Amino acid sequence: MKPVKQLTRDEAAAEIDRLTNEIQVADEEYYAKDKPRLTDAEYDALRRRLILIERAFPKLKQPDSPSDSVGASPSATFAKIEHAQAMLSLDNAFEDADVAEFVERVRRFLKLGANDALVLTAEPKIDGLSLSLRYEAGALKSAATRGDGRIGEDVTANALTIEDIPSRLSGAPDVLEVRGEVYMSPADFAGLNDRLRAAGDEAAANPRNAAAGSLRQIDPAVTAMRPLKFFAHGWGETSEPLGETQFDAMARLDALGFQVNPRMTRCGSAVDLLSVYRRIESDRAGLDYDIDGVVYKVDRLDYQSRLGFVSRSPRWAIAHKFPAERATTVLEAIDIQVGRTGALTPVARLTPVTVGGVVVSNATLHNEDEIARKDIRVGDAVIVQRAGDVIPQIVEVLLDKRLKGAKRYKFPQNCPSCDSAAVREENPATGKIDVVRRCTGGLVCPAQAVERLKHFVSRRAMDIDGLGEKQVAALFEERIIREPADIFTLAARQAAGDIDLYTYKKDKKGAFVVKDGERQATNRKSVENLFASIEAARAPSLERFIFALGMRHVGETTARLFAQHFQTFDAFASMAKGAHDRESDAFKEFLSIDGVGELVAAGAINFFAEPHNRAAVDRLLAAVSPQAAKAPIGGSSAIAGKTVVFTGTLETMTRDEAKAQAIALGAKVAGSVSARTDILVAGAGAGSKMKKAEELGVRVVTEEAWREMTSAA
Repeated sequence: MKPVKQLTRDEAAAEIDRLTNEIQVADEEYYAKDKPRLTDAEYDALRRRLILIERAFPKLKQPDSPSDSVGASPSATFAKIEHAQAMLSLDNAFEDADVAEFVERVRRFLKLGANDALVLTAEPKIDGLSLSLRYEAGALKSAATRGDGRIGEDVTANALTIEDIPSRLSGAPDVLEVRGEVYMSPADFAGLNDRLRAAGDEAAANPRNAAAGSLRQIDPAVTAMRPLKFFAHGWGETSEPLGETQFDAMARLDALGFQVNPRMTRCGSAVDLLSVYRRIESDRAGLDYDIDGVVYKVDRLDYQSRLGFVSRSPRWAIAHKFPAERATTVLEAIDIQVGRTGALTPVARLTPVTVGGVVVSNATLHNEDEIARKDIRVGDAVIVQRAGDVIPQIVEVLLDKRLKGAKRYKFPQNCPSCDSAAVREENPATGKIDVVRRCTGGLVCPAQAVERLKHFVSRRAMDIDGLGEKQVAALFEERIIREPADIFTLAARQAAGDIDLYTYKKDKKGAFVVKDGERQATNRKSVENLFASIEAARAPSLERFIFALGMRHVGETTARLFAQHFQTFDAFASMAKGAHDRESDAFKEFLSIDGVGELVAAGAINFFAEPHNRAAVDRLLAAVSPQAAKAPIGGSSAIAGKTVVFTGTLETMTRDEAKAQAIALGAKVAGSVSARTDILVAGAGAGSKMKKAEELGVRVVTEEAWREMTSAA
């Protein structure tokens, strides 16, 4: 694989597209289905390469980047619980240098001097299922999984069956959310699998999957029979502080009756952190729980508050992951997958091999240049690595074991789905050829159409329960749905007798599928449930609807930015339609949104430039009414709903800290001044933005005045 430092801008953009798609699929498999296809190391490596590329090419980073999101939407099987405070994931470190950089980054953000102390904690990172326990007046009120970080699944009845989770607390704050991991010990996992096999059931792949599947049982009685345990590692909302430091707060949770990790240690430097890491790594095999790294956190809670969060993780914590493992296997075949943007992605099918206790059977080959560079051929013996830049990754071909007559792989020049020409486009701005080959079939390509429909109904998008990947493919093949609008006519067509979903037969899981060319389907109740889910999706939130349209480069975070900025779909669509000219005010309006660059803006603008897309959206809007964006959090503050721009050098806080503060109080932060700007905060050395604000009559305040405004809010 080509090192990040050697990537061209076009190659980097293509890699970002591919990695984003793979991570989103993996999130759904891991968080929503409890059946991950990738190992933790494989998943971490996908994120690792994405982050490295984003750092090397910051202008290419998409606001919807998986590096800024966490989890997956909660399953419709359980009731939903909105977290009072978001459950975020952690940024990762893989090398010693990453740990040193984390410590220095914290010191810079806090503006600590060389002689100012910075204490951090280090503790094992449990490989389990995240859970939030909410206690009110000492009683367990609810238990929720992480879900998508904002909304989780209600598993209260199941959590009450876990011995480590107290049902009542004595001496606790009136409101206390305890965060931690549900896990299963290796010995208990082995015993559970023995019982499952003896009963003729499918064994679990690993302790984490077993714990997740056990906690998310429909019948709490089943959960009660599973050997689940719980480690507390933090908290969410509290009515009063648990302490002044992370270490003291965890001691308080311990005193309240929760299991906390006894190996938590205080450290005063990156060297100390790494020493603890080495010690825990050497003891890893003897622990009574699975771990995949060590977590470092800033100890002082007032420092944590100042550091705040980025979109998917806290600035004050990081997870130092354990290194990669390798194994040798055989490349049996190379398959070509066609994504919803027409990208042809080669996938290596491997003879299954166990790498560090996990079976690996496929690996992404990225693109045809990568195959050619490594001269990878079907039948080759290869070395597979579970971590590194991208996992699973073929790191080496064993040429001395190559079979005689093995032929160079010829990348297809036509789409395997529709046989349309597959081309590598030239970037008109640079004259360079795209590293990704794309199908030119567009809407006539079944693979692209099906993938777009799968995206539209997915949990992160319109969340239509009952239309999974197999069901969408089945209905598309039967020509029952061809575009999103068709989904909302299913019930009417069923009532009119134009289609008959009731005649489909039920498979083992109660889902209709197309298999071996024969119909297998669902019973009447499942069809009615599907219709109910479709009806419930007729008034989606604006951000979900924008995301569901599948515009290139427009993911969840981007969709949320657009929704917050434009407030209604009509305003968003009208602006996009009028922004095709890069010199237009409409195009500049898109670029004024903090976090939106030219690449992302072009994704929305180009989508509405296509007549067939506009027509498809119009047909969809006849059945769906996207809701106007809600007022931002912090709506009671004086700056809530205001659009704020920062310029110049701030003296009392960093720019990131100021932006985070503004967003927390309900303001919208933009990157440039426009007629929509309400406040310009001008620090020392303010230049062109100040002049622009004065021309437009935008209110300009000093840093001191801004601090007074926000402290009052």
